[in-house]
Amino acid sequence: MADETIGIVGAGIVGLATAREIALRRPGTRVVVLEKEQDVAVHQTGHNSGVVHAGIYYRPGSLKARLCTRGMAMLREYCQDRRLPHQACGKLVIAVTDDEVPRLEALFATSRENGVPGVRRVGAGEIHEIEPYAVGRAALHSPRTAITDYTAVARSFAKDVTDSGGEVRLGFPVTRVTRLTGGAIEVASAAETLRVDRLVLCAGLHSDSVARLADDGDEPRIVPFRGEYMTVVPDKTHMVRGLVYPVPDPRYPFLGVHFTRRVDGTVEVGPNAVLALSREGYRRSDVDLRELARIARFPGMWRLAREHWRTGVKEIHGSLSVAAYMKAAQAYVPALHARDVVRGGAGVRAQALGRDGSLVDDFALHRVGGVTAVRNAPSPAATSSMAIAEHIADTVLGDPSAP
Repeated sequence: MADETIGIVGAGIVGLATAREIALRRPGTRVVVLEKEQDVAVHQTGHNSGVVHAGIYYRPGSLKARLCTRGMAMLREYCQDRRLPHQACGKLVIAVTDDEVPRLEALFATSRENGVPGVRRVGAGEIHEIEPYAVGRAALHSPRTAITDYTAVARSFAKDVTDSGGEVRLGFPVTRVTRLTGGAIEVASAAETLRVDRLVLCAGLHSDSVARLADDGDEPRIVPFRGEYMTVVPDKTHMVRGLVYPVPDPRYPFLGVHFTRRVDGTVEVGPNAVLALSREGYRRSDVDLRELARIARFPGMWRLAREHWRTGVKEIHGSLSVAAYMKAAQAYVPALHARDVVRGGAGVRAQALGRDGSLVDDFALHRVGGVTAVRNAPSPAATSSMAIAEHIADTVLGDPSAP
C-alpha cells in the first residue's frame, strides 16, 4: 500500500541498501531507517577491508553464492554510475604447500560453478608475473575481484533514501519492539516511539539482541570476533599490486591473514580473528563484563572452544606479537617483514553461532509476522548488499516466490 510505513533498524550497508531498494521499488511508501549511532556505517561497514568479492568461496546454490554474484555486478554498475571508487585490482588465492593444492582445485570447481568471471588456475611462474613478490605452488587468479570504499557507498545509499522521500534517523537506539493487534509494530528508543507497518532488522553486531526484542528467539547467537590489521609502510606498498589470499581452511568461516590493497593506495595485512571482549571491542582494552557473562553462559561457545582451542591460542599469539603475525603472512610474500608494518585498525565481525557450537556460514533471515530479521550477514554481505536488499524487499513486500 502506498501509505504504509516500513522501518529499518540499522544504518550499515545492508540496512541502507534495503531501505533504498524498498523506497525505489514502492514509491509513496514511507521508509525510516533507525540507527543508534550519530552517523551511518559506523561499525562493520566502516571497518570493512573494502574488497568486492567475486564468489570464489561460497557453497554453490547457497544464498551467499547467489547473492554475491549478482551483488558484485550491481555494485560495480552503481559505483560507476555514482563515480564512487571501484578498482578491479584482481586477487590471487595461493596454495603454498602441496597439501593445499587439492583444496585449491576444489575452490576452482566452486568458483566455476558460481560463475566467477575470468577465474583461472596459474602456476608458480605466473604467480610472479601477477604479483612479483608473492610465492606459492599454484594459485587461482580472479581478475575481476575489486576494491571499493564501502563507507562512501553506504553514504550514497543513505542519500538515495532521503532523495526518495525516506528518512535516516540517527541517535535512535532501539530498546523495545512491540507487535500490536492488527499487525502494526511499535519501535521505541528511550526517548521516542515510532509506529510502522513492517519492520526489517539489520542490526549487525546486535542482530540477536534486537531480534529477541521482536520475539524472534535466541538463536543463532552473535559472538564478536575482532580482526586486527597491520599496515605496510609506504616505501614497501609496491610489493603488493592487488589482493593476495591463502587457501582458506574449510572448517572456519574466516579467510585467514591476507594482503589487501585499499583504494587510497595503502596496503593492509590481515585480519586475524580473536574473540572480542565487547560487541564493539575494537581495542583489546574494550571489555564488557555483561557481554563476557553472556558468552560464557552460552553452551555453543564452550563447544566451539573445546574443538578449536589450538587455533584460538595461535590467533592470540599473533595478536600480541607482530613477528608472529607476520610469520604467517610471509608464507605468501616473504620479502615483507615485521619491520615493514605498523599496527593498523581493527574491525569486529558478528559471527553467528549455534547452540551445538556450529559456526553459521550462510546468510540467514528469519520472519516473524511483520518483522524480518537479518540474523547472519557476514562477508560477503557488503559485496552482496544490493542483491540482499532485493531479496529482503521481495520478502517484505510480499513476493510469493521469495523463500
